[in-house]
Amino acid sequence: MADEFKVLATNRKAYHDYFVEEAYEAGIALTGTEIKSVRAGAVNLRDAYATVREGELLLHNVHISPYEQGNRFNVDPYRTRKLLMHRKEINRLMGRVKEKGLTLVPLKMYLKKNRAKVEIALVKGKREYDKRESISKRDANREIERAIKERS
Repeated sequence: MADEFKVLATNRKAYHDYFVEEAYEAGIALTGTEIKSVRAGAVNLRDAYATVREGELLLHNVHISPYEQGNRFNVDPYRTRKLLMHRKEINRLMGRVKEKGLTLVPLKMYLKKNRAKVEIALVKGKREYDKRESISKRDANREIERAIKERS
């Protein structure tokens, strides 16, 4: 049986601003009302990033909207959340992040077997000319697809 994914949020800005070196899957520690909001798709990964502190992987700046029926059990929408990975993977990430110019950024959040997962990636920042090059490639591919569609 293939694992079923339900993608809840993607960080499209990350693909525009960074070169993706490696991607990893991590679990995320959430409270009860947070997971209900996540299942409803009330997640924004736009300016999010991850750090490694004291051997723990932490996710910052992810906005999970408060659950409407959560009343007093709701927590701060921007609170720092713990990511769950194996110790060896965290140590490998910690070593790679110390390299010049590498950052940890979440690419997407999804449900896998009813558990919230985050795909985090080691990324390297793009310069302005790299971004323009990516846009021109995307536009060229779009034109090619249009031409192929018109011919058939």
